[in-house]
Amino acid sequence: MKHQPFTSVHQSLSFSRRMVLFGGAQTAIGAALVGRLGWLAVAENEKYQLMSENNRVQIIPVPPRRGWLVDRYNQPIAINRSDFRVDLIPQQLQNPGQTLRSLASLLKLDSDEIDRILKDLKQGRGFQPVQVAESVSYEDYAAVTVRLPELPGVQATRGFSRYYPAGPAVAHLVGYVGTPSAEDYEKTKDPLFLTPGFKIGKQGLEKTLEPYLRGTPGGQRIEVTATGRLVKELDPKPDRSGQTLQLTIDGGLQDYAARRMGDESGALVALDVESGDILAFISMPAFDPNSFSRGIGRTEWKMLSEDDHLPLLNKVAQGLYPSGSTIKPAMALSFLKQGIDPARRVYCPGGLQIGNRYFRCDKVHGSMDMHSAIERSCNTYFWATGLKTDPEQTNEMVSYLGYGEEFDLPLPTQRYGTMPSPKWLEGKYHRKWQAYDTANTSIGQGYVLINPLQLAVMPGRIGGGKLIQPRLLLGAARKPIASLNVDPVHLEFVRKAMTSVVNDQGTAVASKLLLDGIQMAGKTGTAQVFRLGERGHQSNWALRDHALFIAFAPADKPRYAIGCIIEHGGFGASVAAPIVRDSMTYFFDKQKAWDTLAPLEKQWGGSLAERNARQIAAIKAAARSNLT
Repeated sequence: MKHQPFTSVHQSLSFSRRMVLFGGAQTAIGAALVGRLGWLAVAENEKYQLMSENNRVQIIPVPPRRGWLVDRYNQPIAINRSDFRVDLIPQQLQNPGQTLRSLASLLKLDSDEIDRILKDLKQGRGFQPVQVAESVSYEDYAAVTVRLPELPGVQATRGFSRYYPAGPAVAHLVGYVGTPSAEDYEKTKDPLFLTPGFKIGKQGLEKTLEPYLRGTPGGQRIEVTATGRLVKELDPKPDRSGQTLQLTIDGGLQDYAARRMGDESGALVALDVESGDILAFISMPAFDPNSFSRGIGRTEWKMLSEDDHLPLLNKVAQGLYPSGSTIKPAMALSFLKQGIDPARRVYCPGGLQIGNRYFRCDKVHGSMDMHSAIERSCNTYFWATGLKTDPEQTNEMVSYLGYGEEFDLPLPTQRYGTMPSPKWLEGKYHRKWQAYDTANTSIGQGYVLINPLQLAVMPGRIGGGKLIQPRLLLGAARKPIASLNVDPVHLEFVRKAMTSVVNDQGTAVASKLLLDGIQMAGKTGTAQVFRLGERGHQSNWALRDHALFIAFAPADKPRYAIGCIIEHGGFGASVAAPIVRDSMTYFFDKQKAWDTLAPLEKQWGGSLAERNARQIAAIKAAARSNLT
């Protein structure tokens, strides 16, 4: 077969077909591109405009102002105050070393602060500020401000910082705020946690009430280049402050009782016996929450952590102590409920033989009935009577009145101790209850452990006759308070015996209220720490007995109750009772209470604030010496 010759016509037709195919492909591709561009320009316009805006505009979070904590009379306990701060912008620093040396000189930075700044600079980036100092005095702020042209990368601004007007007096109640840790950030991934100046609650109410106190952050909008350099600042987004929360605390009493504790180590809690409101929550000695909120250095932390009086321990919620003889009013109510005749007499020759051990009383009391045994705190009576009663029923009554009870309070931690019983002992130590267990429990020793909050609840329930539950938030929902399921005749008997403790021939007669027409009822306690020949009179502070005192007043119509423990204070009547007397006086005659305190503070070297200021100055001097 002959092949057709390939002519120019054939060539033209072939070329035309290829052009059509090629042109069609180009048209299809062009249409697809136009369609895609149209899709991006119209349908995806908002998405990419937002991405573009995010590249051009960035927001630096502005920490919200924390909500206030105020007392029952709306007096400030934890507030914010305007202050000055100095930060570094890492991207704008030209000579970090020289700049930091200049700031150290101007702001009197110590070695701890410089170490912290260097660490933060290594982790810092871009325009994110690194804190140099906050709560800067106006003089130091002005000194930095006039030198800003010489200090590129330094930013001096006004802001807000947390402030506790009463300082150490409220430290263990409210706790403090601090910069979020890496662990805090990892839990939330909230960029606000990386913002200089932002603080979260670290201890106390500041921690547990964080969701209510934090508020909503604002933001400073800034325009930046593609490389992240600042172009200009745009309109800011305002923050929204946290809630103001009202506490049940009486701020004046809180300050007074903390100061009245002097240099003692211990705790005091005051309650309203009608409502259960906590009026004072004192743990001393304490740290200054203002220092912690600013950020303490290694020197201050070392001094506080090595102090044998444990200023970092919240003794109200976490301290556990034998109750000593403060348990006796509750023991008496248990005895009465179990049918013990209050007129029954027990002779006290100075002790009691139980098994192969002789338990010694504090003195030879002679013939004692229940009233006089409470009034004069005769151990022999309670040992002998305890052996005639059921320890399980005794445990029920004492626990019912508050010892060993855990309370529903906004506290980070709470240790509630032990009120032993035969069932508890069998489950814990796998042994039977013995007579000596009864003897120890009857006077608040052995396995008995309580916290100072429970120490105030017991006289509050006995005095008021109600099953009060302590509370700290004034606006919190309150359930109806039931009356105690205790025979009113028995309650009145114990109240009168406690009144005699202070006003007749009892162990605390030296601490009666010096107020016309107002008597205080109470009970002393001395909790043995070690078995020593001369209890309470040791030159070694750590070996002395704990001193306790519980009270309510007025004795005939109770309104207030106080529990106090002084660690290693010796006898309760000589140390704890006078502190409770003066604190109780504050309720009825504030001026008399302050007049009593003035000469005492003169002996101690000034008020709590003055002594705290000297301590902080000494810490700063020690830190500066480390710098040189």
